[in-house]
Amino acid sequence: MTSMTTLKTMTMTGKMTTDKYGAIPMVTLEELVESQLETWPDARRNYAALRETERRRIPLGDLDTAIQLNPARIRSTGAAVDKASVEARPCFLCAANRPMEQFSAQVAPEWELLVTPFPILPMHFTIVSKTHEPQGSVPLDMATIAERLPGMAVFFNGARAGASAPDHLHLQAVLRDELPLLRLAEKRHDSDAGGFLTSEQLGLDVPFQFVSGIITPGMGGMVSLLKATAAFGIDARTGQRDPRLVNAFFWTDVRGLMRVLIVPRRAHRPPHYFLADDKRLVISPGAIDMAGIMITPRREDFSAVTSEIMRDIYGAVAFADSLPREITEHFKTV
Repeated sequence: MTSMTTLKTMTMTGKMTTDKYGAIPMVTLEELVESQLETWPDARRNYAALRETERRRIPLGDLDTAIQLNPARIRSTGAAVDKASVEARPCFLCAANRPMEQFSAQVAPEWELLVTPFPILPMHFTIVSKTHEPQGSVPLDMATIAERLPGMAVFFNGARAGASAPDHLHLQAVLRDELPLLRLAEKRHDSDAGGFLTSEQLGLDVPFQFVSGIITPGMGGMVSLLKATAAFGIDARTGQRDPRLVNAFFWTDVRGLMRVLIVPRRAHRPPHYFLADDKRLVISPGAIDMAGIMITPRREDFSAVTSEIMRDIYGAVAFADSLPREITEHFKTV
């Protein structure tokens, strides 16, 4: 458990550790954000700007979706993630290339917690692997990290599902109650039922299909956890499985149960992203977008998006109707 003494040490050294990697209380996370903003002017400006962002509700069936105008997110939404572009720039998640002002908090032996300098929500962290390795499949450590961040949802953007740094393995975390899709899953997926259920099996009217899971103690829970980390999407162009086409969420609910939500994807970006300038929508969905808060950095897009357009975007990058059989078979509970 961390303390303000630890945070003061971190302020001077840029490092924070937890005692045997125990749970980090919410108050400590809040203090971490406050301390970081005191010493990092760029982050302080972006968090201040977050208070000026606009949000417009566009409910889609059972999912209470909204669109957020967030100009500071242009760096992520418009990021060039092709191989040549990524190789041409320094990795901004590697410790040697981070801003001097950025703190790191160790939450697991191979993972560091960073305050996100371009937030979508008021409590927004990036959780970075200490090793420079590609954003591959869903990491097993997500479950452990989620247990250590009670009240937070830890999420994963696949390399073709919203990751702006596909060259460096990383996760993110925000307050779990901020995400409409997670609230919906908790409400409709009975906590007494372990294993996985699809959104269809839950009888949900949603703009895309997902898989909700509850990880129970014991061998059955471990099998479910391994299935979650082996999740995949299916490329709409090739019909091939691709573990990079996945958004995944891990969190503990109010009863302390480990929950998982998987959004299999079929494309990285919607066709709207590639239209001519006068018709283009700069929207590149990642996990938070799929969780019900669609982000755009441009006011013209914020004003243009209707419920029909939002459904089209979700349907272009995920599965609007039924999930393909090979995905449902993968998550079938034995």
